[in-house]
Amino acid sequence: MGDSTMPVRTRSARLAAAALAALAGAVLGAAPAAAGTPASGTPRFLDPSELPPHPSSGWYAGPVTAGRPDPLPVCVGDALPSIAAHRAYWTEYDTGAVQVTVVERDERRAAAFAALLRRDLAQCAGELMEQHPDTTATGRYFGRVDVEEGADLYGLHTAAAWGASDVALFSVGRDGTTVTVVRWAQMGTFEDAPVAGFRATTATAVAKLY
Repeated sequence: MGDSTMPVRTRSARLAAAALAALAGAVLGAAPAAAGTPASGTPRFLDPSELPPHPSSGWYAGPVTAGRPDPLPVCVGDALPSIAAHRAYWTEYDTGAVQVTVVERDERRAAAFAALLRRDLAQCAGELMEQHPDTTATGRYFGRVDVEEGADLYGLHTAAAWGASDVALFSVGRDGTTVTVVRWAQMGTFEDAPVAGFRATTATAVAKLY
């Protein structure tokens, strides 16, 4: 599978690294909790064991929670509506993840929302450049996953002038009226990102929606 690479200069490390650090701080300080049981007919979320394996830690998860995650995920956060539900995941180290799911009123609105998220991810590195030019950001597209109405995989690496280096993987998938976004992140570079494992995680996340 091919990927497209878009290196850009951006001050975004502050935004991206801050978002990564905030998520890591929140999840590393939280005690493991069982997920809330969704009501019948509502989307199911990933189990911790369905995330890409960490070499030195298991995954833990908080409950399924109504509303947008705090902090908002970089790249896609501004587009998430208040009707979203989310679940945070973490390891004992610097790796964290979040899944956000939105149920729209009809398939047309869901398709349009998924397209908006994909556009935000494709443009994220460039927009971060405009806002924060003292960091280098690189975006990548890792291709499509054939599951339900389809899912797309993206990556973002940010390197700050002061030395911070963070990598994140994102996916956007849809099943009918439901759209889900999964974000995995840790300190490192694209070489540290488990793209194949994240592809499997994405397929599972979309297949589990209903």
